[in-house]
Amino acid sequence: MIAFVSGPVAALTPSSAVIEVGGVGMLVHCAPGTLAGLRLGQEARVATSLVVREDSLTLYGFADDDERHTFELLQTASGIGPKVAQAMLAVHSPEALRVAVARGDAKALTAVPGIGPKGAQKLLIELKDRLGAPTGAVPSQPQAPLAVGPAPWQDQLHAALVGLGFAPREADEAVVAVTPEAEAAEKPNVSTLLRSALQTRNRTR
Repeated sequence: MIAFVSGPVAALTPSSAVIEVGGVGMLVHCAPGTLAGLRLGQEARVATSLVVREDSLTLYGFADDDERHTFELLQTASGIGPKVAQAMLAVHSPEALRVAVARGDAKALTAVPGIGPKGAQKLLIELKDRLGAPTGAVPSQPQAPLAVGPAPWQDQLHAALVGLGFAPREADEAVVAVTPEAEAAEKPNVSTLLRSALQTRNRTR
């Protein structure tokens, strides 16, 4: 398994990064929170998990080893593939997921696109003895501003929402809903805004 990749960031998109490792560009699929901490041309170390399929090898990247480990544990639950696992970590930190499972908080899980009430209840049962007990740590928020690139935060947030299953019109509405929060911040953070947008969606159900 490729546990991490380290090197200069060669390219950034709303859903992935290319990190140069020994002269080879490694394409790493990342959640917005991880991408928010990367900068073009700067050195980066990204924890990774390699997902092997018959027709593909896909590398997923994370801000730290806890996220990577949680990503792999989530996929031990039936019906949870890498895309849904990554979406869960885009919405909740590993500690927040541990807390939700420990408390039986199905509503927290339904904030993840693609997980309904029945699926959330099933996940609570399956993950109860897999994620482990909460550590008591305060879920961390990325401190870095959004990734440098040609797109403004609105475009990055919109792309992230569409990638998580929103229809383009729904993504537009979610971006509008969090615009006051973004404008109030000195440096809008895509990961924080994504969580706010998903919480707004959950409240309007």
